Amino acid sequence: MELAEHVKKQRWWNKMFGKNNSGPVAEKYSVATQLAIGGVSGWCAGYLFQKVGKLAASAVGGGFFLLQIAHHTGYIQIDWKRVERDVNKAKKQLKLSSDKPPKEVRTKFNEVQVFVKNNIVLTGGFAGGFLIGLAS
Repeated sequence: MELAEHVKKQRWWNKMFGKNNSGPVAEKYSVATQLAIGGVSGWCAGYLFQKVGKLAASAVGGGFFLLQIAHHTGYIQIDWKRVERDVNKAKKQLKLSSDKPPKEVRTKFNEVQVFVKNNIVLTGGFAGGFLIGLAS
């Protein structure tokens, strides 16, 4: 009974992560726990990604379908020369800005790379769970 009372007084993150929650997960949890946490969170992310992706693809495809129907029935007129000119202008702007990624992108990429190296089991479980979530 005393243990239950003690646990009720603790904050949830202290029960989950301990007082010191800095450093890699590999130092705190066993390999099986890391795989389970990574796998479950990866499955959830993959499943949501699949559902949201289908919804977004349906919305975009349906929008194009309705746009084509409206164009062919005469409700709207599309200036294809202007569309082509704007697309070419956007291509040129993207080509100019894609030579070197901004400093913020490189910094975030380096942070992600360090996290993956320090928590390889957790990220491996997440990747596997994500793929299973996409397939389910």
